Amino acid sequence: MPTARRRTSPADPDAEPDGAQTIKDLISYRMHRVANALSRGAALRYRQGFDVSLMEWRILALLGDFAPLTLKDLARESGLDKSQASRAVADLVQRGLVLREIGREDAREVALRLSAEGRRTYAGLIAAARERDAAFQACLSEEERRVMDSALRKLEAEARRQTALAAPEGEPRRTRPVSRPR
Repeated sequence: MPTARRRTSPADPDAEPDGAQTIKDLISYRMHRVANALSRGAALRYRQGFDVSLMEWRILALLGDFAPLTLKDLARESGLDKSQASRAVADLVQRGLVLREIGREDAREVALRLSAEGRRTYAGLIAAARERDAAFQACLSEEERRVMDSALRKLEAEARRQTALAAPEGEPRRTRPVSRPR
């Protein structure tokens, strides 16, 4: 990747001013790069070991921990738009990993949960995910993990605050995340 052009004279308007950050210095860019590296490794592991995509993994994991969920809740929690989640769920239903049921509280809603085969797949996936997580945790000291957890909570809160400020008028604000363990 080419290096950023630094301003060599005040007359060079296209160059960055001395001391200015490049994209590589931005927290959001650096976190995105780390997240992509983590996702690439996970995607390879889950595809090779369980024949599921990263998107399918997220859905199976959320259903394994929080079922039943509606498609709307599943999409929100997985970070997918509703149409992406719908297609992925349809594939998982066709493969026999996810079941669709009439909602307990509202018959107009469809509740999603894992099938017996889905629970077996989930058990293998979550074991692989915990193994990966243990390796990531092991490369950090206890103090680094504590600081990282605190920093991530603060960054997530600030990102949500900025999103709420930037949301167009009349658009619903972020709803409360699913937090009910199974």
